[in-house]
Order: sequence, then C-alpha cells, then structure tokens
Amino acid sequence: MAMMSMHMGGLVMCLVGWLGSILTCALPMWKVTTVISSSLAAAQVCSQGLWMSCAYDNSGQMQCRAYDSLMEVTSDLLSARMMVVTSLFVAFAAFLIFLSSGDFTRCRDDNGSQNRFTVVSGALLLTAGILIIVPVSWTANNVVNNFYNPIGSDALRREMGASLYIGWVSSFLLIFGGIILCRSGVQSQENSYSRNYRGTKTCGPVSY
Repeated sequence: MAMMSMHMGGLVMCLVGWLGSILTCALPMWKVTTVISSSLAAAQVCSQGLWMSCAYDNSGQMQCRAYDSLMEVTSDLLSARMMVVTSLFVAFAAFLIFLSSGDFTRCRDDNGSQNRFTVVSGALLLTAGILIIVPVSWTANNVVNNFYNPIGSDALRREMGASLYIGWVSSFLLIFGGIILCRSGVQSQENSYSRNYRGTKTCGPVSY
C-alpha cells in the first residue's frame, strides 16, 4: 500500500508538472520588454514567447502575432523551443510506459517487470524536468544580464515573464516526481527479491 501511494504521488506530481510545461510552451510570456521613451505618453510593453510575440497598447489590450520565420526568434528562445517540445514528448512517453505497466492494468502480471517500467518512466520524467529547467534558467540569466539597456533617448527594461516561473515550478515537479517513481520502483524491486528469497524452499540430502 505504501509503494502504491508513492507511485500515485509521484505520478500526480509529474502530471501537474507536465501540464505546467505545456503552459510554459504555449504562453507568449518568456521575456517582457518595456520601452520607456520620452516621445511616448506611456511606456510600451512587449512580450516574447516560443511561438509568438505580443504587444500591449495604452488601453491594456493585447495584440499577438506568430513568428513568420525563425530569423525573428532569438537564439535562446529557439533552443528553448526545441528542448521544451522534446521534454513534452519525453514526458508523454513516460506516462504511456507507466500506465501500460501499472497495477491497475492487466497487461503484465510480473511484478518485476512493473517495477522496472516504473523506474524507466521515472527516469524519463526526471529527464523531461531537466529539459525544462535548462532553457528556462538560461533565458532568465539572459534577461537578468540585459535588464536595462539605454538606447539614445529611449530605454529598454527587460523582465522575466510568467512562463519562466511556471517553467521552474513545472521542472521541479517533474524532477522530484521522477525521483519518487525511481525510488519506489527500486524499493519495490528489492522487496520482491526479498520475498522470493524467503519463499525459496531448500532440499535436504537425499539418501539412496
């Protein structure tokens, strides 16, 4: 029962982290740039995501436009796009592996195989979390290093968008959830070996 609780707890953490990763990928709020100009009555705010950029007018309305070509995407966001998409597919494959070998399916009756598949799915989810935290941290570092950039009479102030914070939380959930699945799978495997060893019958000497 304890192992099943660990399995489900790790799975729920990873599922929430995966959904958060989808938001991180979809929301156009990786970088937020505020243009402060003496010629403008109010500051202009623009945000960039992996797939589109958005601009906010003085009334607060948002207008978004998808990138027409890869030339419009900065190198860090382009690398982040590839890593985040890879992470989503890796996590999806991990969920399929876990569900196909879970205790609530009848595909497999071998507990050893179930435990091994649990460890594999946990390792894949851990990898998916790393694939999220690397581009998110890299982009955040670039934003911090270029926080304020004066250009003539104008000034650009860059800030981290909501997608980065969601990405950090999602990556931690995937990483810790994957560790829980790996640990529970290994412990279940050890317990299975211990039970099999205690259940082995020994034969005494046979006299002829």
